Amino acid sequence: MSDLDQFRLDVREWLEANCPAEMREPVRGEDDVCWGGRNWTFKNEAQKQWLERCVAKGYTVPDWPKAYGGAGLSAGEAKILRQEMARINARPPLSSFGIWMLGPALLQFGTEEQKVHYLGQIARGEIRWCQGYSEPGSGSDLVSLQTFGEDKGDHWVVNGQKIWTSYADKCDWIFCLVRTDKTNKYQGISFLLFDMETPGVTTKPIKLISGNSPFCETFFDNVVVPKEQIVGELNRGWDVAKYLLGHEREMISGGGLGDGAPSLGAQMLGSIGTNGLGQLDDGLLRAELAQFDVDALAFKAMAERFTDEMKSGKGHPAQPNMMKYAGTELNKRRHELVMAGNGSDALEWESDASKGGAKARNWLRTKANSIEGGTSEVMLNVIAKRILDLPGA
Repeated sequence: MSDLDQFRLDVREWLEANCPAEMREPVRGEDDVCWGGRNWTFKNEAQKQWLERCVAKGYTVPDWPKAYGGAGLSAGEAKILRQEMARINARPPLSSFGIWMLGPALLQFGTEEQKVHYLGQIARGEIRWCQGYSEPGSGSDLVSLQTFGEDKGDHWVVNGQKIWTSYADKCDWIFCLVRTDKTNKYQGISFLLFDMETPGVTTKPIKLISGNSPFCETFFDNVVVPKEQIVGELNRGWDVAKYLLGHEREMISGGGLGDGAPSLGAQMLGSIGTNGLGQLDDGLLRAELAQFDVDALAFKAMAERFTDEMKSGKGHPAQPNMMKYAGTELNKRRHELVMAGNGSDALEWESDASKGGAKARNWLRTKANSIEGGTSEVMLNVIAKRILDLPGA
């Protein structure tokens, strides 16, 4: 038996003993997702136990070094852990922008002191992070951002505004792009970290067409940020930002894989019914669902391959753009089919039976997937230039 085969058996045994039954059920709502942070309240004891057990094992960030709260797993071992967790439909023990985005950037650009200070807290779910990138006049053209950090010797004083800051009203800290040199568009941005409770930081939720939203406007009014809370070099924050964006796009693309719930066809049996052969009693919708299932399996295979290539250092820099675009379109199709399969019932907006119009609100929410993390048009331009080698416009 190979070492990896033995590792799989060990992981399978550990999961059976440590993953509570409640944590093997599909995620049904926002409170089923554990975000952590200093103000986090666990939904139940099972959610708390699952996080604590994974933290002790290093399984919230299994491929991070043990010194920073991980398990120090090799790429092959981390892949097996993902497969075994998927096999039992285990929920992620911790969802975190710190894990998906900031952590990889700190591992690449952070000082040893920053890694020791922040990464362990991220791995344990002690800090909930938000991302300060987009501004009212700087979305796709992010390098035009105007939030400014004035050098005051041992600290910066930051003034400006960010928008579309996901969960800013619930987060503890922010990783933020700040202009520290107004004379250079690209080489004048720095990547700063600071506490959301710092005097001068305020947030205002943004309500979307779905009736709710994780997004906020975030305002900085003479916010003092110590000099040691810069990641990477002064005025070279764009290097950190681009690296982090690759990981953000991988994270967003994960929506294309769904949430581990039963197949769409199985979910629609109650609303559509079956014909004499036991098939969904709508031939056209059945064909669309079959095509979706094929495309979803293809996307899953692509994501697995790209993940392996990125972990081994062989990935193309534009692969996250491909994943983000494909995952975004797949997730939008998923919710379009849910709406089609549930007919007029899916349009209901407020009752307990519809869980507050969850289907309709989730469908509307997917429209933002084409914008956040880089618009679909920008992703296609990058793919055309970087992968297909097509000439620019």
